[in-house]
Amino acid sequence: MTRTVSLGNPTADERHDFTLVLKGCIALASAVFPEGTCGVQLDILAHQYLWKEGKTYLHGTGHGVGSFLNVHEGPQSFRNRIDHLTTVPFAPGMVTSDEPGLYVTDKYGIRCENMILTVVDRETEFGRFLRFDTVTLFPFDINLIETSMLNDDEIKWINEYHKKVYDLLTPSLNEKETAWLAAKTQPISRK
Repeated sequence: MTRTVSLGNPTADERHDFTLVLKGCIALASAVFPEGTCGVQLDILAHQYLWKEGKTYLHGTGHGVGSFLNVHEGPQSFRNRIDHLTTVPFAPGMVTSDEPGLYVTDKYGIRCENMILTVVDRETEFGRFLRFDTVTLFPFDINLIETSMLNDDEIKWINEYHKKVYDLLTPSLNEKETAWLAAKTQPISRK
Protein backbone atom coordinates (compact mmCIF):
# COMPACT_ATOMS: atom_id res chain seq x y z
CA MET A 1 0.00 0.00 0.00
CA THR A 2 1.22 3.47 -0.85
CA ARG A 3 -0.36 6.57 0.62
CA THR A 4 0.71 10.21 0.24
CA VAL A 5 0.70 12.17 3.50
CA SER A 6 1.58 15.79 4.14
CA LEU A 7 4.60 16.57 6.29
CA GLY A 8 3.88 20.29 6.39
CA ASN A 9 1.46 22.79 4.97
CA PRO A 10 0.34 21.59 1.54
CA THR A 11 0.06 24.14 -1.24
CA ALA A 12 -3.19 24.79 -3.07
CA ASP A 13 -1.79 22.92 -6.11
CA GLU A 14 -0.83 19.91 -3.97
CA ARG A 15 -4.29 19.80 -2.40
CA HIS A 16 -5.96 20.20 -5.78
CA ASP A 17 -3.94 17.44 -7.43
CA PHE A 18 -4.25 15.12 -4.44
CA THR A 19 -8.02 15.52 -4.59
CA LEU A 20 -8.08 14.70 -8.32
CA VAL A 21 -6.15 11.50 -7.64
CA LEU A 22 -8.37 10.63 -4.66
CA LYS A 23 -11.50 11.16 -6.78
CA GLY A 24 -10.13 8.62 -9.26
CA CYS A 25 -9.36 6.14 -6.48
CA ILE A 26 -12.91 6.50 -5.14
CA ALA A 27 -14.48 6.20 -8.61
CA LEU A 28 -12.71 2.90 -9.25
CA ALA A 29 -13.41 1.57 -5.76
CA SER A 30 -17.10 2.45 -6.19
CA ALA A 31 -17.56 0.79 -9.57
CA VAL A 32 -20.42 -1.65 -10.15
CA PHE A 33 -20.04 -3.60 -13.39
CA PRO A 34 -21.35 -6.66 -15.23
CA GLU A 35 -19.53 -9.96 -14.87
CA GLY A 36 -17.02 -10.33 -17.72
CA THR A 37 -15.70 -6.77 -17.38
CA CYS A 38 -11.92 -6.36 -17.69
CA GLY A 39 -9.44 -3.88 -16.24
CA VAL A 40 -8.94 -1.99 -19.49
CA GLN A 41 -12.67 -1.18 -19.43
CA LEU A 42 -12.59 0.20 -15.87
CA ASP A 43 -9.27 2.08 -15.95
CA ILE A 44 -10.79 5.33 -17.24
CA LEU A 45 -12.67 5.70 -13.95
CA ALA A 46 -9.37 6.39 -12.18
CA HIS A 47 -7.94 8.63 -14.93
CA GLN A 48 -11.00 10.72 -15.78
CA TYR A 49 -10.49 13.65 -13.38
CA LEU A 50 -6.83 14.06 -14.28
CA TRP A 51 -7.50 13.80 -18.01
CA LYS A 52 -10.09 16.59 -17.81
CA GLU A 53 -7.24 18.87 -16.71
CA GLY A 54 -4.67 17.59 -19.21
CA LYS A 55 -2.83 15.53 -16.57
CA THR A 56 -2.10 11.82 -16.34
CA TYR A 57 0.14 9.14 -14.88
CA LEU A 58 2.03 6.61 -16.94
CA HIS A 59 1.99 3.61 -14.61
CA GLY A 60 -0.75 1.03 -14.38
CA THR A 61 -3.68 1.87 -12.14
CA GLY A 62 -3.67 -1.49 -10.40
CA HIS A 63 -2.47 -5.07 -10.38
CA GLY A 64 -3.43 -8.37 -8.89
CA VAL A 65 -2.30 -9.27 -5.39
CA GLY A 66 -2.39 -12.94 -4.57
CA SER A 67 -1.03 -16.00 -2.88
CA PHE A 68 2.55 -15.66 -4.16
CA LEU A 69 2.74 -11.99 -3.05
CA ASN A 70 4.66 -10.93 -6.13
CA VAL A 71 4.83 -7.17 -6.68
CA HIS A 72 2.55 -7.43 -9.71
CA GLU A 73 0.65 -10.68 -9.63
CA GLY A 74 -1.92 -11.35 -12.30
CA PRO A 75 -3.95 -12.45 -13.86
CA GLN A 76 -5.90 -9.15 -13.70
CA SER A 77 -4.88 -5.50 -13.79
CA PHE A 78 -6.11 -1.98 -14.46
CA ARG A 79 -4.28 -0.16 -17.26
CA ASN A 80 -5.33 2.06 -20.12
CA ARG A 81 -3.82 -0.22 -22.76
CA ILE A 82 -4.91 -3.60 -24.02
CA ASP A 83 -2.62 -6.47 -23.10
CA HIS A 84 -2.78 -9.99 -21.64
CA LEU A 85 -3.42 -8.69 -18.10
CA THR A 86 -6.01 -6.01 -18.82
CA THR A 87 -8.24 -8.36 -20.79
CA VAL A 88 -8.78 -10.84 -17.94
CA PRO A 89 -12.31 -10.48 -16.56
CA PHE A 90 -12.68 -9.69 -12.87
CA ALA A 91 -14.09 -12.51 -10.75
CA PRO A 92 -15.22 -12.72 -7.12
CA GLY A 93 -12.27 -13.25 -4.78
CA MET A 94 -9.70 -11.32 -6.83
CA VAL A 95 -7.68 -8.77 -4.84
CA THR A 96 -6.39 -5.87 -6.92
CA SER A 97 -4.60 -2.64 -6.11
CA ASP A 98 -6.39 0.64 -6.83
CA GLU A 99 -3.53 3.12 -7.12
CA PRO A 100 -3.91 6.18 -9.31
CA GLY A 101 -1.22 8.82 -8.94
CA LEU A 102 0.29 12.01 -10.32
CA TYR A 103 3.92 13.08 -10.53
CA VAL A 104 4.79 16.71 -11.17
CA THR A 105 8.45 17.01 -12.21
CA ASP A 106 10.70 18.58 -9.56
CA LYS A 107 7.69 19.36 -7.33
CA TYR A 108 5.81 16.40 -5.85
CA GLY A 109 4.35 12.97 -6.33
CA ILE A 110 0.96 11.69 -5.23
CA ARG A 111 -0.37 8.17 -4.88
CA CYS A 112 -3.61 6.97 -3.30
CA GLU A 113 -3.54 3.18 -3.07
CA ASN A 114 -5.90 0.68 -1.55
CA MET A 115 -6.43 -3.02 -2.06
CA ILE A 116 -9.90 -3.87 -3.35
CA LEU A 117 -11.63 -7.24 -3.30
CA THR A 118 -13.98 -8.22 -6.14
CA VAL A 119 -17.35 -9.37 -4.76
CA VAL A 120 -20.81 -10.08 -6.14
CA ASP A 121 -23.05 -7.02 -5.98
CA ARG A 122 -26.33 -8.49 -7.28
CA GLU A 123 -27.98 -10.53 -9.97
CA THR A 124 -30.65 -9.02 -12.22
CA GLU A 125 -32.43 -9.94 -15.41
CA PHE A 126 -29.34 -8.48 -17.16
CA GLY A 127 -26.89 -10.82 -15.45
CA ARG A 128 -24.58 -10.86 -12.47
CA PHE A 129 -22.99 -7.60 -11.39
CA LEU A 130 -19.78 -7.23 -9.41
CA ARG A 131 -18.29 -4.47 -7.27
CA PHE A 132 -15.27 -3.89 -5.07
CA ASP A 133 -14.88 -3.88 -1.29
CA THR A 134 -11.94 -1.82 -0.06
CA VAL A 135 -9.88 -3.98 2.29
CA THR A 136 -7.00 -1.60 3.11
CA LEU A 137 -7.39 0.04 6.52
CA PHE A 138 -5.43 3.30 6.55
CA PRO A 139 -6.85 6.83 6.46
CA PHE A 140 -6.39 9.34 3.67
CA ASP A 141 -4.68 12.54 4.81
CA ILE A 142 -7.63 14.88 5.30
CA ASN A 143 -5.24 17.88 5.26
CA LEU A 144 -4.60 17.14 1.58
CA ILE A 145 -8.27 16.98 0.56
CA GLU A 146 -9.86 20.01 -1.09
CA THR A 147 -13.41 19.20 -0.02
CA SER A 148 -14.97 21.83 -2.30
CA MET A 149 -13.94 19.61 -5.25
CA LEU A 150 -15.86 16.60 -3.94
CA ASN A 151 -19.48 15.71 -4.56
CA ASP A 152 -21.80 14.37 -1.85
CA ASP A 153 -21.20 10.72 -2.81
CA GLU A 154 -17.41 11.15 -2.59
CA ILE A 155 -17.64 12.83 0.81
CA LYS A 156 -19.94 10.04 1.99
CA TRP A 157 -17.50 7.41 0.67
CA ILE A 158 -14.54 8.99 2.50
CA ASN A 159 -16.48 9.37 5.75
CA GLU A 160 -17.77 5.78 5.62
CA TYR A 161 -14.29 4.48 4.77
CA HIS A 162 -12.71 6.43 7.64
CA LYS A 163 -15.40 5.17 10.03
CA LYS A 164 -14.66 1.60 8.94
CA VAL A 165 -10.92 2.17 9.48
CA TYR A 166 -11.56 3.60 12.96
CA ASP A 167 -14.10 0.96 14.00
CA LEU A 168 -12.00 -2.01 12.87
CA LEU A 169 -8.62 -0.81 14.16
CA THR A 170 -9.37 0.81 17.51
CA PRO A 171 -10.01 -2.45 19.42
CA SER A 172 -6.30 -3.22 18.89
CA LEU A 173 -4.98 0.26 19.77
CA ASN A 174 -3.98 1.90 23.03
CA GLU A 175 -5.43 5.23 24.17
CA LYS A 176 -2.77 7.39 22.47
CA GLU A 177 -3.05 5.48 19.18
CA THR A 178 -6.84 5.67 19.30
CA ALA A 179 -6.71 9.45 19.77
CA TRP A 180 -4.32 9.75 16.79
CA LEU A 181 -6.61 7.64 14.60
CA ALA A 182 -9.69 9.61 15.71
CA ALA A 183 -8.03 12.83 14.53
CA LYS A 184 -7.05 11.26 11.20
CA THR A 185 -10.50 9.80 10.50
CA GLN A 186 -12.76 12.66 11.57
CA PRO A 187 -15.67 13.29 9.21
CA ILE A 188 -15.17 15.81 6.43
CA SER A 189 -17.71 18.13 4.85
CA ARG A 190 -17.75 20.59 1.97
CA LYS A 191 -16.36 23.97 2.96
